[in-house]
Amino acid sequence: MDPIYRVVTGHDDKGRAIVVEDRPVDPVTLSVLPGFETIELWHTEGVPSMPDGLGESGVPRYFPAPGGTVFRVVTFPPASDSELAPEFDFAAGIEEAQAKVPDLLARLDPDDPGMHATDSVDYGIVLSGELEMELDDGVAVVVRPGTVVVQRGTRHAWRNRTEQPARVAFVLVGATPSDG
Repeated sequence: MDPIYRVVTGHDDKGRAIVVEDRPVDPVTLSVLPGFETIELWHTEGVPSMPDGLGESGVPRYFPAPGGTVFRVVTFPPASDSELAPEFDFAAGIEEAQAKVPDLLARLDPDDPGMHATDSVDYGIVLSGELEMELDDGVAVVVRPGTVVVQRGTRHAWRNRTEQPARVAFVLVGATPSDG
């Protein structure tokens, strides 16, 4: 897939708007999920403050803390491209995933691959390809380019049942979980 570029603005010493970064961002890949890529673009911790506390590049954890944000682009491979080789070292793959995306695996349901819920409101914009968004009740909604999904802390999974990769831009806004 085409690279994703990050262009970041800022201010010079006279307060004028400038470009401080303009470059492609390398995707994070995981051997345990062949073909999966996550491009970690930006994050904020809590409510941003002007002008200096407006976030940083990359993402220190996969899901934001309450009040924080995460911006990423994810590529979901076709199911046929994501099978592991019989000799794959699963323990090493899990260790790699925990190092690269520390809290992602902890959110995945081990009894229902791909199903997860987050303490966030997630805005997803399908850029290319086609996915099914599967929910708890078994309902699967097909999303295509131009579709916007507003995920409100619900349990879900993304399934690519086509022969082409699918790419989605996500903005996650950390929420405070309820006690009930």
